Amino acid sequence: MLSIDPHAIPTAKLHAYLLSSVAPRPICFASTVDAEGNVNLSPYSFFNVFGSNPTTLIFSPSRRVRDNTIKHTLENIKETMEVCINVVNHDMVWQMSLASTEYAKGVNEFVKSGFTELPSEVIKAPRVKESPVQIECKVRDIIETGQEGGAGNLVICEILRMHINEEVLDADGKIDQNKIQLVARLGADWYCKAYGDALFEIEKPVRNKGIGYDQLPEFIRFSSFLTGNQLGQLANVEAIPGDDLVAEFEQSEFAKDMVKRFAHHTDSLEYELFEAAKHFLAKHEVVNAWLCLLFFDKAKKPGT
Repeated sequence: MLSIDPHAIPTAKLHAYLLSSVAPRPICFASTVDAEGNVNLSPYSFFNVFGSNPTTLIFSPSRRVRDNTIKHTLENIKETMEVCINVVNHDMVWQMSLASTEYAKGVNEFVKSGFTELPSEVIKAPRVKESPVQIECKVRDIIETGQEGGAGNLVICEILRMHINEEVLDADGKIDQNKIQLVARLGADWYCKAYGDALFEIEKPVRNKGIGYDQLPEFIRFSSFLTGNQLGQLANVEAIPGDDLVAEFEQSEFAKDMVKRFAHHTDSLEYELFEAAKHFLAKHEVVNAWLCLLFFDKAKKPGT
């Protein structure tokens, strides 16, 4: 295990470790204007939402590590206390990257990267027309975390208007992750897609209280067949399936075939049923996975 004292290595090296490990990060594509109305557009991946009432978005145009200077975005925000945050999807990610080029102050990155300025409704900074979600914000506060290169400047924003392209909505009016096709930032030159095969669901244990890892039967908890994630799926049920369900499963053709094939080979029966359980877990059929395991526990006992 590599152990790092953040004060004992160069900031640039630490910065690279952080970007590659605290990831993926959503991208704040920030458009701003200065006091004279000059437009700036630049992406930041130190960004997230921190509250919905009041709405709170925070991003950080950090001080440059190499020379301890600050970004034009931050200069503009200090002058106007406004910003438009535009989300980034796959269709615009290459253009967005081009906008991160450090052009001279006063150069309009909308022009350089080929994006279309769309007037905002309540702030002066324009929206990015190509972005599927555009968020007009007032800046409530700016918190400087330090004065050295790499220090953050937490820009705390409140939403004034939110604009959503209806093409990314599903039939219920909710944003469809496979339609909006967001991308996120990793370390170095890497990005990742937040749609398609990259998506998977985990039911939140909010309405129901999972039994917990510690309540798993020992033959399951200490099994060498299952991973921590798979055990977590099993532990997320509100109750272990009862004897009635196990008895019903026992009468299934699948269970009878298992017993017939491996009646005198407990190790093989264990392997086959744990593999079947893993197959059900991969399909999010947790109850069926439980029944495979409980059936094995019953079948391995003498006289059953």
